[in-house]
Amino acid sequence: MKITYYGHASLGIEVNGVHILVDPFITANTKASHIDLDTIKADYILLTHAHQDHILDVEAIAKRTNAVIVSNYEIASHFGNKGFEYHPMNHGGQWDFEFGNLKYVNAIHTSSFPDGNYGGQPGGFVIEGEHKNIYIAGDTALTMDMKLIPMQTKLDLAILPIGDNFTMGIEDAIIASDFVECDKILGYHYDTFGYIEINHEEAKRKFFDKDKDLMLLEIGESLEL
Repeated sequence: MKITYYGHASLGIEVNGVHILVDPFITANTKASHIDLDTIKADYILLTHAHQDHILDVEAIAKRTNAVIVSNYEIASHFGNKGFEYHPMNHGGQWDFEFGNLKYVNAIHTSSFPDGNYGGQPGGFVIEGEHKNIYIAGDTALTMDMKLIPMQTKLDLAILPIGDNFTMGIEDAIIASDFVECDKILGYHYDTFGYIEINHEEAKRKFFDKDKDLMLLEIGESLEL
């Protein structure tokens, strides 16, 4: 399983030759100006919620790749009504895709489209594929529901928002890693704009002091599980 960070909360995940894109927000992110949207591969596009900084580039990528858009019922149907391929889900539901099992789990946040229309309830994803299991939290506060995840899935990586203000910050993300019983964390949703800028070395040290490994990838950098 290969995971590429495209900035903010955008991720590319390759599992057994299948390409998954998560929350594409690239063209308006000045920190990701070196990322060429036309080179990004996508068989599936997973969307955690409807905010612009998570769906901005969905249509451009889906038109080019014919990717299947996977999200909650409201978001998936929104894109389905525009003629895109889609697969609707809702909280607690799971489905066996060609890349593995995908479960849509709870998140505490808000969700509305840029025009203000209702975007359903926000969520996160648990992917079990290629003998590796990951949790993509999406935009969320710390929640006790995270404790449910390791009851069913032993995680190899937890992808957690750490920018604070709109989501969990560092301290809550450390607790979240305890809740999901995973000490290997990829941080995301930080530094894109002023409200969520962090001190990288301080963040890594705080995780290290709790015997945890916080990885902060450069935009365009990848890791392999």
